[in-house]
Amino acid sequence: MEALLASYGDSSSDSDTERGNPSNSGINSSSSQPETTNLPLPPPPLSLVNPPNSLGKYNISSINGSLSILIYAHQLFAVLPTKGSIDHHLPTGQPSRVRNFPHVEGNYALHVYIPVLIPLAPKKELAQFLKRVSSILPGIYVVDVDVPFTSLRKDDSELEQVAFGREFHISLGRTVPIRVHQIDSIVAMLRQRLQSQRRYWIDFSKWEVFVNDDRTRTFLSLEVTTGGLLEITKQIQVVNEVYRLHNLPEFYKDPRPHISLAWLLGDVSSSLKRVVVEEMKRLSVESSLHKHFFSCKFGGIHCKIGKKTYKICKFSGE
Repeated sequence: MEALLASYGDSSSDSDTERGNPSNSGINSSSSQPETTNLPLPPPPLSLVNPPNSLGKYNISSINGSLSILIYAHQLFAVLPTKGSIDHHLPTGQPSRVRNFPHVEGNYALHVYIPVLIPLAPKKELAQFLKRVSSILPGIYVVDVDVPFTSLRKDDSELEQVAFGREFHISLGRTVPIRVHQIDSIVAMLRQRLQSQRRYWIDFSKWEVFVNDDRTRTFLSLEVTTGGLLEITKQIQVVNEVYRLHNLPEFYKDPRPHISLAWLLGDVSSSLKRVVVEEMKRLSVESSLHKHFFSCKFGGIHCKIGKKTYKICKFSGE
């Protein structure tokens, strides 16, 4: 088993303005405020009740009595403008996040990625692994929805739905701010250079720990080390060319494609590394080791700019 630490940030599943950056080494595995009154709050907008990439009809309030209020407040405050790089509007008790770049009016976050859906069959095994990790490190959260795993451990079906019942992504480029005049050019160039792709299988074969560049968050991820690695690496090189032509920072020199499933606040990579190594040793004793945890078929490349998502490629012969 390889060493378990990689200071490498982008999690398959972070928000656009919080994406991390990698280094190396791996593991197995507005001014015046108006006076406030005591008027009752209006009902939340439908777009917040069921936002994009939400859990659909799943009633997350069933997890516990107060968690739904916490999640709604997090979604509500997330759309409010912020000053500087730190989001000061998160509710008390919610882990703070640091933006990878400050919000600037007229900038749009660019993210190029491969969407990934986890098949039904491996969800149970992944859930059991994360349950054991969270029992040792209780400060671990589900990526994107930011629900603590400790709130999900009593109900396996809830855990599987909340933790794995949505789209993940493999990043093909850094998440960076761009200006409105760059949008059409970037999308057109990506489509031109990636217009014809063949389908291939992607194998997620190793647990990996990543840390973002400013060391504010640690991620538990599944890395692509075998099937699909060559194809994804070539796609990253194409995205790098487009970034370079638009004076944007390129992706990491030695990219390590992955999806992130969970995160912890701060740099706790050493602790997480130890836990994952011990759990993998236990699993190797209890059952035969996997060649991979699950596979999925490459389904295209998406380019998200602000709130709009563009489909980039078509498939050969289709």
